[in-house]
Amino acid sequence: MSHSIANLRNVALLSTAIDTALARPVHLPGLVVFYGTSGIGKSFSAAYAANRYQAYYVECKSSWTRKALLSAILNSMGIMPAKTLPEMTDQAAEQLALSGKPLIIDEMDHIVEKKAVEVIRDLYEGSQGTIIMIGEEYLPSKLKAWERFHNRVLAWVPAQLADIQDCRALATLYCSATTIDDDLLTEINRVSKGCVRRICVNVERVRQESMLIGLTKINLKDWGTRGFYTGDAPERSR
Repeated sequence: MSHSIANLRNVALLSTAIDTALARPVHLPGLVVFYGTSGIGKSFSAAYAANRYQAYYVECKSSWTRKALLSAILNSMGIMPAKTLPEMTDQAAEQLALSGKPLIIDEMDHIVEKKAVEVIRDLYEGSQGTIIMIGEEYLPSKLKAWERFHNRVLAWVPAQLADIQDCRALATLYCSATTIDDDLLTEINRVSKGCVRRICVNVERVRQESMLIGLTKINLKDWGTRGFYTGDAPERSR
């Protein structure tokens, strides 16, 4: 499973960015921003990276306060949070510095909306560690409002739409009992518009249908006029 996930293009992009940040000279900043549209595999990439690098990982929620953010980070570190925000910040920064592990913050947009970006900067300044922030496509422009934070970013890494190689990897992972030919995978990628989530839904449809018709290998001709999942809601019947 991890091998198939590792074959995804965005997994490789994020892993390369983390490797670069971890190996950077001491005079360079250690913040990395990985951003892109919803559904193209950023969370896939984050999950793989968290496991590969034994990173601390948090997925932010829209309801989180500064205290909730720091509590989640400390919980991921296995540390009992102190009572005050300054103490919690010092705890997390010290652990980042001592461990040398990256901190991955998913759904960073929520932190921006809560105007809690300076908490992340404080963690970085206190640790000089590697902090990876993952968010939607407009995250870089949102972060421009915090100049002292913005100029500490080592790399801005745009996530990419899925390609045919990604489709093959996902088909291997989720449809191992059936071989899906490249012509059908190409069509799946086209109608899914490179969205990993939609590709996964369509691969599952192919898997179920191939089982019903008794095929262990299926191509675009075999698929015929059967529909694909596009993400659009069906039109109201009249």
